[in-house]
Amino acid sequence: MKTIAVIPARMGSSRFPGKPIAKILGRPMIEHIYKRVAMSKSLDATYIATCDEEIRQVAEDFGASVIMTADTHERASDRVAEAVTHIDADLIVMVQGDEPMTHPDMIDTAVAPFRDDLQLGCVNLVRRIDQEADYLDTNTIKVVMNQQGDALYMSRRPIPTMAKTGFADTAAYKQVCIIPFRRATLFQYTRLTSTPLEQFESVDMLRLLEHGLQVKMIPTEFNTQAVDTEADLARVAKLMETDPLLSRY
Repeated sequence: MKTIAVIPARMGSSRFPGKPIAKILGRPMIEHIYKRVAMSKSLDATYIATCDEEIRQVAEDFGASVIMTADTHERASDRVAEAVTHIDADLIVMVQGDEPMTHPDMIDTAVAPFRDDLQLGCVNLVRRIDQEADYLDTNTIKVVMNQQGDALYMSRRPIPTMAKTGFADTAAYKQVCIIPFRRATLFQYTRLTSTPLEQFESVDMLRLLEHGLQVKMIPTEFNTQAVDTEADLARVAKLMETDPLLSRY
């Protein structure tokens, strides 16, 4: 099963313009993501998909393989699908371009279920939220699941409710944006019409859920921090200062 990773990145983030090339510990954020993802033993290749010349130049300077895409995509999943149109791969792992604390073992965990379930089309990693501030933060995508671990809904608002209990007693989970697609499912995604909840929440996976498709949530032990704001960037830099992976790239 040929498996590749694609990191979609663009300069025009509404919350933090230019964040893929913002520096963390002296390196562009996109470099940290690319080099950490490429360490995964499950991958045959790693690419960056972008519509921005600035990102292409930075990425090629540190040795990344870059695929240029259209600048019209609203969803990262659509950008990834365009990028892999002419690449031979059975499994495409989308790693969002704002996850600099990605660990290569996370990739291995996310793709493992596909070996045993030939019907599985899409997986997301998930982790329990351990800080109430993250639970309340609209930049953190919360997810509720059924008893089989399939996503029921994702929201930027706090779910499930704390109306009857405090945060410590609330089983709240966040989406971790390591998202493998089987090739057919990724291209099916691009053919599906965009959905109301996908637009309201600005969450890619809701397009699949609203069309009745499965998104399997797989727990990860790694506690990562996405970068959505400049404050997040500073927080991540502090967290990564003692990260042993840094010495490997």
